[in-house]
Amino acid sequence: MASKTQMTQSKDALAMAADTQKPRQLKYVWDFQDRIFRGVMRGAGSSVLVIMALVGLFLTLRASEALGSVGFSFFTTQAWEPDSGNFGIAAVLAGTVIIAIIAIFVAVPFSLGTALYISEYAPRRIKRLLITLVDLMAAIPSVVFGLWGFFFLQNQVTPVAKWLSQNFGWIPFLSVQGSDPSDPLTSNTVFTSSSLIAGIVVGLMITPIVTSVMREVFSQAPIGEREAALGLGSTRWGMVKNVVLSFGKGGIIGATMLGLGRALGETIAVYMIISPVFVVQPRILENGANSVSSLIALRYGEATQMGMSALMAAGLALFIMTLIVNFAASSIVARSRSGASS
Repeated sequence: MASKTQMTQSKDALAMAADTQKPRQLKYVWDFQDRIFRGVMRGAGSSVLVIMALVGLFLTLRASEALGSVGFSFFTTQAWEPDSGNFGIAAVLAGTVIIAIIAIFVAVPFSLGTALYISEYAPRRIKRLLITLVDLMAAIPSVVFGLWGFFFLQNQVTPVAKWLSQNFGWIPFLSVQGSDPSDPLTSNTVFTSSSLIAGIVVGLMITPIVTSVMREVFSQAPIGEREAALGLGSTRWGMVKNVVLSFGKGGIIGATMLGLGRALGETIAVYMIISPVFVVQPRILENGANSVSSLIALRYGEATQMGMSALMAAGLALFIMTLIVNFAASSIVARSRSGASS
């Protein structure tokens, strides 16, 4: 009997211990102010989704006439002649992607270096000034970048583009038709208004945004891991490489994709620089480029009913592509250590 009693008591003790190990269910009583705040925040968040859905619905309805007229060939046709029924976004979509990729190759190295310097190396007395300057760069209007790119940067990039064509023209995307590398008197106009120049300008435009996101992610790297790396004898760069960059890897990818989404939709700066062509132009040094947003800006004022529907279809394609890129960036950031901690 005594042994049975002891066994019963031990089982009760184990049951009580198991109950104490379970997390307690905390109940929060929402007062009137909390309910109002929660309702306002939910309404604000929901309104963003509703507005995006309405924009997509509006573009779909306005584009239905053009899409119904040409069907899937809208995505494979290079010409843009809506009134004759021969139109598509193959050329402008390729140009949009090319300019955006060039912009990313320009922006990411500058952004990564600037963000690391501000968060890890800049003296405390100038760190706030540098953050303010980067944020102010993001506020510069795109038309200013366009004017600067057209009147100043183009003249500086043209000799470099000519040199690249002469020495690396055997690479397909660096070749230039109509230019003789052995002729020093070749006109420079064939190198102006190119995808390279537009990509550089857009890359400088998105650099502040990408820099801000990366800097914020780097600043969240755990202080304990930083101190542990330094305490074990690591150099400053070793700590940055193994702790900060490892922690912020998802943030770097997410910031890059957010910058890509911004570059895909840039309008005025690209419109002011490029010389529109409606053929797929993979040669980035050569005159002639195009993008979806600049096409809309170029043809909006003179569009007929079918032309307007075709422009709306182009805008719908750009809208969907930008959404996909931004959602992918958000997903990558959320799955990373930096995104989970924030």
